[in-house]
Amino acid sequence: MYEQLALYIDGEFLSGDGRKTQDITNPATLEVLGQLPHATEADLDRALQAAQRAFESWRRTSPMERSRILRKVAELSRERAQEIGRNMTMDQGKPLAEAVAEIVSCSEHAEWHAEECRRIYGRVIPPRNPDVRQFVVREPIGVCAAFTPWNFPYNQAIRKVAAALGAGCTIILKGPEDSPSAVMAIARMFHDAGLPPGCLNIVWGEPPKISEYLIRSPIVRKVSFTGSVPVGKHLAALAGAHMKRCTMELGGHSPVLVFDDADIDRAAEMLARFKIRNAGQVCVSPTRFYVQKGAYDKFLAKFTDVLKNIKVGNGLEAGTEMGPLAHERRVPSMTRFVEDAREKGAKVVLGGAPLERAGHFFAPTVITDLPEDSMLMTEEPFGPLAPVVPFTDTDDVLKRANSLPFGLSSYVFTNSLKTATKVSNALEAGMVNINHFGSALAETPFGGVKDSGIGSEGGTETFDGYLVTKFITHI
Repeated sequence: MYEQLALYIDGEFLSGDGRKTQDITNPATLEVLGQLPHATEADLDRALQAAQRAFESWRRTSPMERSRILRKVAELSRERAQEIGRNMTMDQGKPLAEAVAEIVSCSEHAEWHAEECRRIYGRVIPPRNPDVRQFVVREPIGVCAAFTPWNFPYNQAIRKVAAALGAGCTIILKGPEDSPSAVMAIARMFHDAGLPPGCLNIVWGEPPKISEYLIRSPIVRKVSFTGSVPVGKHLAALAGAHMKRCTMELGGHSPVLVFDDADIDRAAEMLARFKIRNAGQVCVSPTRFYVQKGAYDKFLAKFTDVLKNIKVGNGLEAGTEMGPLAHERRVPSMTRFVEDAREKGAKVVLGGAPLERAGHFFAPTVITDLPEDSMLMTEEPFGPLAPVVPFTDTDDVLKRANSLPFGLSSYVFTNSLKTATKVSNALEAGMVNINHFGSALAETPFGGVKDSGIGSEGGTETFDGYLVTKFITHI
């Protein structure tokens, strides 16, 4: 049974009941799975009022109580992982094993925030006058509005919800209308864990209308968004006009630097499999492959061979390693990248076309001989496309890697400590992974620089965007 879809406002699950609804379809089979109700303005007003009312009491709850609820959610997340994962595969498309792994790993995010929320400390400042006492406290900022994407519907939502609630804030979350089941599952888990009504509210609808309505409301004091750079800039500008704090986790175009002295076979195998994770629909997916000339031919051969043997299909079928693209519109988008590459003299070594079957499938694709001004080298593809180009000089490749306005993640493969140190210092990215993929853990900060965002989620930085600093002095 697919998840029953609803709004979740003030502790109640609200179904269609005359509201506008939209079809939710399976991108692998094009089957209609269910109907998602859209929030009316009255629903949004109710969610805002519920969140404001709940904040007045939730902000004063003991960190031990917040921790208890988050721990219970972590427990329920593990118990329900198979069911939630199956629904996610049905509406988002990723292989079942990837979907279940997303849910299980996110149990750690709930646990991490359960621990860290007990450690939101202030400090005492030694006074100049011995009769004065002066200290700093950190307080929850208030009602938060959060907007999360379709590519990791569970992961991106639980990070924001756990951070807001752990800090003592309340939250209104607009999840992804195309893959809503995971967010519904989160609402049900917090509901079952005993979260007071109004602390978490889930709404759906036309993204521009929902986001503008919530951000303009004087009740909302914090905005958190994960998604594309253009939308993020628009929402940040809107929030800035009302002096509201933002956390923005936006797109990237992650460079990969493979040096001659790396373990080339290992690097090629790892990168090929990481490239097709979620069909390449990952903001930290490796997307620009720079390989030093001495290793270029060997890397390209191994990399292409691994991708050539990837099993593409319905995520619920056994053995599937890559599912469909999540939306119909993503298929022609991939085609445009390939056509532009060909027009600029590039060579398609593997794939390059949609697969001839029902569903939104596009073949894993490897392209070489690309100029730096090609679409694929300058714009995030968000799909299973891999441009592989050679380099000779370290300084030159760093200049190329840093040439774009993005700065989310980056990857380096080398066995030289000197090289690893130099490039990790020089890369303009919020995350640098050397010889493995180590980002996105609960205890590590996740975020970018330049156009890739503002602020971090996870790690000890996780509550920074949800707290205000208050200085108190008395005599």
